[in-house]
Amino acid sequence: MKLRRGVSLRRGLLAAVAAAALAAGGAAADAKTFKWAFQGDVQTMDPHGLFETFTLGFQSNFYEGLVTRTPDLELIPALATSWENIKPDTWRFTLRKGVKFHNGNDFNADDVIFSVERINTEGSDLKVTAALIKEAVKVDDYTVDIVTPAPDPILPLQLEIFYIMDKEWAAEHNTTAATNVKGDDQGNHANINVNGTGPFMVTERQPDVKTMLVPNPNWWGQNQSNVTEAIFTPISQDATRVAALISGDVHMAYPIPVQDWRRLDDATGVSPLTGPESRTIFLGFDQDRDELLASSVKGKNPFKDKRVRQAFYQAIDVEAIKQKVMRNSATPSNLMVAPQINGFNAAMNERLPFDVETAKALMAEAGYGDGFEVTMDCPNDRYVNDERICQAVASMLAKIGVKIDLLAQTKSKYFGKVLAQNDYDTSFYLLGWAPNSFDSHNPISSLMSCRVDGKGSFNLGGYCNERVTELADLIQVETDQEKRQALIDEAFKIHSDDVGHIPLHQQPLSWGVSDDATVAQRPDNVFRLQYVTVK
Repeated sequence: MKLRRGVSLRRGLLAAVAAAALAAGGAAADAKTFKWAFQGDVQTMDPHGLFETFTLGFQSNFYEGLVTRTPDLELIPALATSWENIKPDTWRFTLRKGVKFHNGNDFNADDVIFSVERINTEGSDLKVTAALIKEAVKVDDYTVDIVTPAPDPILPLQLEIFYIMDKEWAAEHNTTAATNVKGDDQGNHANINVNGTGPFMVTERQPDVKTMLVPNPNWWGQNQSNVTEAIFTPISQDATRVAALISGDVHMAYPIPVQDWRRLDDATGVSPLTGPESRTIFLGFDQDRDELLASSVKGKNPFKDKRVRQAFYQAIDVEAIKQKVMRNSATPSNLMVAPQINGFNAAMNERLPFDVETAKALMAEAGYGDGFEVTMDCPNDRYVNDERICQAVASMLAKIGVKIDLLAQTKSKYFGKVLAQNDYDTSFYLLGWAPNSFDSHNPISSLMSCRVDGKGSFNLGGYCNERVTELADLIQVETDQEKRQALIDEAFKIHSDDVGHIPLHQQPLSWGVSDDATVAQRPDNVFRLQYVTVK
């Protein structure tokens, strides 16, 4: 966790006094409205609608899982008070009693079982989580057994984002199935309405305009915030977002373009809050179809040829992207995980050299000496400098004869196009990934495995090496840490040798915060109101 830079002793004392007052059950005297902005809106209020860190992180203010994490990422109880691995393939969760949903309904085992069923519905984008669970069995009203397809010693680590919904409320409002990420069922009640158990409640939702929240007076936990009203506003333009922070229109804004860090340092009353993020930004190719959907090459798929994939890799100058686009704030990577992730091996993180001539030779050897044209899908409001990165990549690939038709879109349209529910409609794309389990098994299973048996859900390009898929299963059940690391290393080596994807870098955390607010910054870029205090 990082607290905002430059916090004075007086501010620290004020935060401590506010937290103490709240802990004692009293209202803090200096409580007031907190305003913050992100570069895009929350894509849905449905907690099972989109597997995306910002959306799920926002939802964590009002929905909860069986477990949660502190700002320091320690796993702690939430709607479950304890859990134990009673059999190799069964985890027993003891549920918290006395918890109520925002509408007053009681939380119990039926809600957990319903939520397991709901993440398996067609509209759910949480198929990665669904694949971890074979079934949920009710022991009694406050005890649930979660049975896994195979022994899973790390299951609790992966459940923070598995949010629990109210079975009765969902049935009442005909929202027993998840919102489709393609956006063709916006009438789904859960897409714009909320009934969670968390520390804040949504009082107003205007998509792409603002979302208003207030504290949940009946929350079972200890809300460390003195915020009485919170207002979130999406601000897509970088310059407008930064100006809103400096002018005092918002207390916190993110991401801040790295080129504006100095501007915040020089401004009065605000500061940048930065650090390394656990998210890896990478490029992927369609390696599944026999002919690309969006390419000048007909009758075959150039990305099925490793030489083409390697040529793309070696034509991209990540150091130039680091220096010119990311202002030396990114960390180039050869692995699909960051150093903060369990299983990261620094010895395997050396990239192939940037070498345009070798790249040209590989293209010629593969039969594409004159290059070809292909569409690149890229979000323009999801990651730090995402569209600028894609523009830089397009410029670099032009040097080996590849013409990139860049399709940069707002994240709602981007995700609606490229994800599974739209049949992975992409030929070449940029994506970012921060494993919510903070373990390498997550990206190996979700990004690098073949799309079989619930694995590979976010393997948008269909990269498939059967040994990597086999290793994902072995890693999931192995408890000997030395053996487990060897399996992880093997999976990453195969993927790297295959040039299954092109890892670029780990992006920086890049927030801007007013001197009138104290926030907690998690390494996974999740922002939670319950740790905010304002003057």
